[in-house]
Amino acid sequence: MMAKVNSKPLILNGRLVADEVLKNTASEIELLKSQGKRVPGLAVILVGDNPASCIYVKNKEIAAKKLGICSEIHYMQTNVSESEVINLINLLNLNKKIDGILVQLPLPVHINTEKIINSTDPNKDVDSLHPYNLGKLMRGEKTLTPCTPQGVIEILNHYSIDITGMSAVIIGRSTLVGKPLSMLLLGKNATVTIAHSKTNNLEELARSADLLISAIGKPKLITKNWIKPDAIVIDVGINRIFENGISKLVGDVDYDNVSSVCKAITPVPGGVGPVTIAMLMSNTLKAYKERDKVK
Repeated sequence: MMAKVNSKPLILNGRLVADEVLKNTASEIELLKSQGKRVPGLAVILVGDNPASCIYVKNKEIAAKKLGICSEIHYMQTNVSESEVINLINLLNLNKKIDGILVQLPLPVHINTEKIINSTDPNKDVDSLHPYNLGKLMRGEKTLTPCTPQGVIEILNHYSIDITGMSAVIIGRSTLVGKPLSMLLLGKNATVTIAHSKTNNLEELARSADLLISAIGKPKLITKNWIKPDAIVIDVGINRIFENGISKLVGDVDYDNVSSVCKAITPVPGGVGPVTIAMLMSNTLKAYKERDKVK
């Protein structure tokens, strides 16, 4: 089937969505201050000096300070022991001024990521990667939800995109994005398929999707040949490449190529990324309200 030419797809601007989430979060925090209550506290642990992780952590710190969230950044050397990281997490678990704990991933190879995640108090797990929180998500129970998957949902909600009955294909099966996102999409009554690098006929499967979400970390892998005419495309991938000697960020989707076919698309940068940070701030406030029983 020939791809339909659509010269003006709806650009799903994540910065607008993030601004709305942050504005609402800031209003609630200002209300807490006016009532003489303490503000939410967020602790971020950064192990090593991965350049991308350093940028992410800095952006999170800036967002927290703008909102009036008490932000702590704990920098640890690359060669720090696993037990030292766990000891720090245990201290933060007990700290009554800290409502949210986030360990920036990836961790150095000598540190067991699962042990680190499992050491975090589930009630302070603002990235919602603890098995307890993922289990509640699986059961459809109220819980903190992972920031990036929830960011995708916020974008769909902001643009009033009803995915009831849609065929949704997620490319990527990580615990960070693909798996929890599948649960959130099911909760909105989409029919969900998770695909991955071992999926047979991946391009054909992608082309069947009304809603295609990519989170695989392969720059510009997805072209218009992968896209069903008038599909909605959400690009979670963030990849740094060099073109003509210039460093730039691109997604998993070849944006310029795919834009001529799809109905709506997120840009990279400026799509899912800003909303992910906004959801971290929102989750920190939610964790605070749950711990302090604030309505």
